[in-house]
Amino acid sequence: MISRISKTAIAIAMMIALPLVAHADTWQIDPAHTSVEFTVRHMMISNVRGQFQKTAGTITTNGGGAASATIDATIDASSVDTRVERRDAHLKSPDFLDVAKYPTITFKSSKVEGAGPGKFTVTGDLTLHGVTRPVVLDVETAGAPIKDPMGNMRAGASATTKIKRSDFGLTWNKALETGGVVVGDEVAISIDVEAIKK
Repeated sequence: MISRISKTAIAIAMMIALPLVAHADTWQIDPAHTSVEFTVRHMMISNVRGQFQKTAGTITTNGGGAASATIDATIDASSVDTRVERRDAHLKSPDFLDVAKYPTITFKSSKVEGAGPGKFTVTGDLTLHGVTRPVVLDVETAGAPIKDPMGNMRAGASATTKIKRSDFGLTWNKALETGGVVVGDEVAISIDVEAIKK
C-alpha cells in the first residue's frame, strides 16, 4: 500500500515538474550587441567614462517569464577601454583591476522581482577584483522578444546600478592640493544587453 502511494506521488510530482522543465528557456548574451559602461568622477570636477569590450553569459527563464530568470554573466577585465591607452594600462595594473591576477568580473543573480510594467529589480553577487558583494540592478526590458532576419529569437534589456569601488578593494587614489581626490569612489554602471534564444 505504501509503495503504491509512493509511486502515485512520484508520478504526480513528475507530471507537475515536466511542464516547468519544458518551458525553461536559455538565452545567450550576444557580445556584439551588449555593452557594459561605467562612469567615475575625475578630480572632483568631471566624469570619465569607459566600457568593457568583452561580455558573455546566459539568461535562463524557468517557465515564469522574466521574473523567473537567472543571470550568469562574465566580463573580461582586460577589455576595459576608456579611449586613452595610458589610462587603460593603469586600470589593468595592480593599482586597480589587476587583470593578471583577477582576469574576470562576474555577476550571478539570486533574485528577480517585478518593479512595474517591463521593470525588474535584480539582486545578485558581483565579483570584482577577487571580492564578492551583493548588488542590485534596476532593469527595464525592451519589449517582447522578436525574430531577427536569420530566424533567431532576440530579447533586450537595459540595467543600471551604482557601486563603491572601495567595497571591492579598489582603493588607489591621490589627494588634490585643493582638497578631494583624483578618482571618485562611486562608480555608476550602465548595461545594455541583447540575447539570443538557444
